[in-house]
Amino acid sequence: MQTARLGDLEVSRIGLGAMTMAGTYTSEGALDHDESTRTIHRAIELGVTHIDTAEVYGPFLSEELVGRAVADRRDRVVIATKFGLVSHRGGAEPQPGRIDSRPESIRAAVEGSLRRLGTDRIDLYYQHRVDPAVPIEDTVGAVAELVAEGKVLHLGLSEASAETIRRAHAVHPVTALQTEYSLWTRDVEGEILPVLRELGIGFVPYSPLGHGLLAGSIRSVDDIADDDWRKTNPRFTGASFARNLALVDEVTAIGAEIGATPAQTALAWILSRGDDIAPIPGTRRVARVEENTAADGIGLSSDQIARLDALEPAAGARHDDANMASIDR
Repeated sequence: MQTARLGDLEVSRIGLGAMTMAGTYTSEGALDHDESTRTIHRAIELGVTHIDTAEVYGPFLSEELVGRAVADRRDRVVIATKFGLVSHRGGAEPQPGRIDSRPESIRAAVEGSLRRLGTDRIDLYYQHRVDPAVPIEDTVGAVAELVAEGKVLHLGLSEASAETIRRAHAVHPVTALQTEYSLWTRDVEGEILPVLRELGIGFVPYSPLGHGLLAGSIRSVDDIADDDWRKTNPRFTGASFARNLALVDEVTAIGAEIGATPAQTALAWILSRGDDIAPIPGTRRVARVEENTAADGIGLSSDQIARLDALEPAAGARHDDANMASIDR
């Protein structure tokens, strides 16, 4: 597995997202913690060193799974997790889904994550969403204290605007930004990526396979379970879904030219964007992690890259109104 540079942090250029190990995409079937563990182990065998989770996934279940799976492999992996979408107010029960980046909540969050992950340090600690009620300087200052204590090694941001990135980086070096990026979500190319490269910050695309659509197996809304959150995602409904299937068809056609699956083709395109980009396709299946990591060895011709570059981005907003409201823009 080749590597990517996120600031001064080196990771495998294909990582593993652990969100689905706690549910979310219910169309993939019932949770199987043993299979999730085997998936993490297989990823590490294949050279993956970058595993991404968050306290809100489950909540807490994903971190627990990752912690158990890497307990005897801790020094072989970079663990990334996130705070800020679970509120830890005044010692009360944690409240998932509430943005909270107050310094005291960050300290409560990191202690919980360290315990669940079974580790003494978090390699890359992201603010999951920018908190409009807390100045980013205060949030970064709180994480910088954790860095000084050795509990956190690197600071990350998720779904932050260019202005927020600059303000944060002025307080403490930001190692990576995590934001959605794929052949169907290319918003970051206009302003965000140039700022990251100016400041020497790495980029971690989440949902690099378009929430699974670019993998090619979803061909109808009936392929999505009613309790799967994608059922109400604007890109998986109505006319937008039909239009977005055409994008998948072109990715599939280009993949067929080189003997690659649609997922491998979509990942190979992202990898062609630079050695400071490290996508984290998520899965809880061994077969999928084997398919995804194989994209590391796939090369696209300049003509194929140009054809993929020319594809229209997805139709429809990338999240519903409530989730879009939480994104710093």
